[in-house]
Order: sequence, then C-alpha cells, then structure tokens
Amino acid sequence: MSIARFSPFELLLLKSRSQVDTATLLLLAWVLVHRQHISEGQRRRRLTDVSAHFRHGHELTPVMSIAHSQDLQAIQLAAEVLRKECSKERSLSIIHQAISVATDDGALSIANHYILRFLADLLNVAPVTLATLFQELTGAPLSSPEDPSRDAYWQIHDPDYHARKARDAAAAEQKARQEQARAEQHQRQKNEREQHKQQKQQDKQRRQDEARRTREQEQQRKREQTHQQEQEKQRQREQSEREQRSREHYSRQHEHHQQHSRNHYSQQQRPSPPPDRTTRALSVLGLRPGASRIEVRHAYRRMAQLHHPDRFYTKSDQQIALASARFQRIKNAYDYLMKTY
Repeated sequence: MSIARFSPFELLLLKSRSQVDTATLLLLAWVLVHRQHISEGQRRRRLTDVSAHFRHGHELTPVMSIAHSQDLQAIQLAAEVLRKECSKERSLSIIHQAISVATDDGALSIANHYILRFLADLLNVAPVTLATLFQELTGAPLSSPEDPSRDAYWQIHDPDYHARKARDAAAAEQKARQEQARAEQHQRQKNEREQHKQQKQQDKQRRQDEARRTREQEQQRKREQTHQQEQEKQRQREQSEREQRSREHYSRQHEHHQQHSRNHYSQQQRPSPPPDRTTRALSVLGLRPGASRIEVRHAYRRMAQLHHPDRFYTKSDQQIALASARFQRIKNAYDYLMKTY
C-alpha cells in the first residue's frame, strides 16, 4: 500500500516503536506551542526533558511541526490511541505531565486553560480530578479561564484596549469617509467625462448638420443657377425664333408688297373689276387666288403667331389695339375662307 495516503502523524505512528509514547509526545508538544513568553528552543528542550524515558524512537522535529500546524485530526487520533491503549493511571500521568509543561513559569495561558480541559475530556478525566491535580502541582486553584471576547478581559490585560479600539474605529471611519470621498470624486470625474463626451458628440453633430446645410444650400444655388441658365437659353432660343419668324414675315411682306405693286401697276394700266370677298380674305392671309384649303390653314397659323396681341404686351396701348384689330381681320378672313372652301 502506498504511504502517500497517510497523514504525517499516521506515518509517525506507523514508524514508532511505541504509539502510546508518540501520541503522548504530540499532546505535550501541543501544550508547549501554546506557552507564552518562551522561545522555540526552550519548547524543544522542555519536550526533550519530559520525553527522556519515552520509547518512540523518532525525532521531535516532525512532532513539533504537527503541533504548530494545529492539526486537530492528529490531536484527536493521538487522544484515541491513548484512550484505547492507556489505563486510567496512565491517563492521569499524561494529564499530570501536561499540567507541568503548561505551568513551568507559574502562568497558564488562556489557550492552555482550554487545552487542559479538552485533554481531560478526551482522556476521560473528570473536571474535579483535573482541578485537584492542578491544585497539587501549582498550589493554586484552576479557575475558569477569562473570556477574551469580553471587554473586561482587555481592560485588565490591555489598559490601552479601549483607546486603541476607539482609534481603530476612528481610523476605520476616516478610511470609510476617504473611500466615500474618492468614490464621489471618481463618480464626478466619470460624470464630467460623460458630459465632455456628450458635448463633443453634440459639437460633432452640429458641425455635421452645418456642413450638410451648407452642401444643400450650395446644391440649391447650383440648381437655381442651372435653372436660370436654362431659362436664359430658352429665352434666347425663343428670341432667335421670333427674329427668324420676323425676318421671314418681313421677307413675305416685302414680296407681297412688290407683288401688290406690280398688280397695282397692271391695274392702273388696264382697269379691272374690284376684288370679291374671297380675294380680299386671301389677301389678308397673304395668299393668291386659287390657294388650297391646306395653304389657308398654314397661312393662318403663321399669321396668327406673328400678329397675336400677346406678343405685344410690352408695347404701348395703341400698338396693342392695332395688333388686336389686325389679328381680328386675320381670324375673320380665316373663318370666312374655311366656310367657303
């Protein structure tokens, strides 16, 4: 079987020449490590003295190490070994030795107050018997141990206890206030950072909005400029068309005037009967007798575009009146010819 499954004290018991002596040695070492105001060397020498006649056959160092580690399972195992293997007289002897190593300097530590009672209970030694043994060895009664959890104990053993406790409480309160102040400062800094971050985001959003509005305004200005340019081009095209139509009209009028002059000259050369209404209507539209219905329609459209009163809205009232009368003659001639043809 592997030894790795055993505890250090179990290994000592397995290697010991006398398990009772090894168990007793551990309990006495446990008492010694709770002695006050003595060095580790003094503890080892005292343990060596008290165990001089023991037959355990191993070093004291591992025993002292287990005692310092406060291994209660090892303590319990040692007590069980003694309770099983020892007689009542041997148990009393062990208690006697424990009292001796616990009170060499006449003082019993608070820890050993409880340890002696604990050992007596483990070894089935009555409290009265324990008190009697203690009285016989020390010459003083085994009084109840003082309770370190009560203020009265510290008032006796540590007069500065209350002042130190008050200082500790004040220090704790001061520390708590400092922690709270740091926490509040941290929160303020965090809030300031958040506000600064929000302000930066707002400024960034405002700049983006302004840039977007500027782009939109520039685009709108460009659209308006383009629209104005297109309108100007349209006006120029219309003006060019009007000028072209005027030139054509002037050319036709000049040709008509020349033709009229020739006709008038011919009429003067030989008299002819006066023209009828159809001839006059055709003349108003700038057509010769015998023109077709399609020619009448085309001539009317051309003459209407040139002489419509709306084209003279910027002229004087007299010119507008003349244009209206001229347009009315053109329309009357067209209406008559369309009924006649």
